[in-house]
Amino acid sequence: MTTQKASNGRLRYERTVGIVAMEGRGFSNPVDLAVSSDSRIYVLSRTNSLQTFGIRVGICDLEGGYFGDFGEFGDGDGAFVWPTALAFDADDRLYLADEYNHRITVFDRDGRFLSKWGVRGGGDGELNGPAGLAIGADGSVYVSDHMNHRVQRFTSDGRFLGKWGGSGAGEGEFDMPWGLTAAGGHVYVADWRNDRIQKFSPEGDFVAAFGGPGQGEGQFHRPSSVAVDGEGYVYAADWGNERVQALDPDGGFVQMLRGESGLSVWADEFYAANDDEKTQRDRFDPVPEMTSEVETPHEESARTEPYFWGPVSVKLDSEERLYVTESNRHRVQVYVRA
Repeated sequence: MTTQKASNGRLRYERTVGIVAMEGRGFSNPVDLAVSSDSRIYVLSRTNSLQTFGIRVGICDLEGGYFGDFGEFGDGDGAFVWPTALAFDADDRLYLADEYNHRITVFDRDGRFLSKWGVRGGGDGELNGPAGLAIGADGSVYVSDHMNHRVQRFTSDGRFLGKWGGSGAGEGEFDMPWGLTAAGGHVYVADWRNDRIQKFSPEGDFVAAFGGPGQGEGQFHRPSSVAVDGEGYVYAADWGNERVQALDPDGGFVQMLRGESGLSVWADEFYAANDDEKTQRDRFDPVPEMTSEVETPHEESARTEPYFWGPVSVKLDSEERLYVTESNRHRVQVYVRA
């Protein structure tokens, strides 16, 4: 059994996993991940809207092992078009949300198709752009129903249990919610266009809201994902500000992360096998001095290799490591307790 030290909500960089690849070892515009009970990491590559090749779930581990992938573009069993989220349940069934097909697809740990459910619409149990997934302590499946501005709750086989929300900026209302998590007896939702995190009971009763629009400490610009550790510290992917923020259980600011990535094991092996690429790499300045035309976090991150660029998802594993999935740099940065 691993002994964990007490959390103060603060994190430090540990390693990077990933390299850009359209097939095989690597990722292509990853948008989320999930960690199985045997500590394998399942990374969801969405690619981009101009291509269909490369869409898949890749399986790897922290040490650089790669164990294959599964999935394909389309609307058939086990296929997906615009995937958004992954989540494992207690039986290692892997749930995948697809905002184009308006459905949830379920796989086993080996990537074999098990089932699918969901149809497009605004009625009870219908979906319009499912964007986030979380599994409750009782096995309930929570789905952030993005374009319907609500959260829905289902059984593991897709039977409708309940819903909450609606379009708006008031308590318990949403404007295009994205990622969510179930932790510590609550459900936390990244309320994307309201620039905040909302906290609810498992049945959807409003508890609290954290944040507000801006670039300051504890403020957000289009938060896309949220994770909560065992002591209630909240980690939010502040996507529009190109950063991750840590908050205390009451929503107070704790720490801001911009990214500290080094090269992954896969990248090191690539350069070792390609001398010409290594020569070009040695001439490259990963942290250049910013000039006056750089005015936004996006522009700064695009020029600074260690920084997050498109930090779309945050997830915690059983050891409470934090995984930050960066869509634009095709990698995952991993953080541990400071």
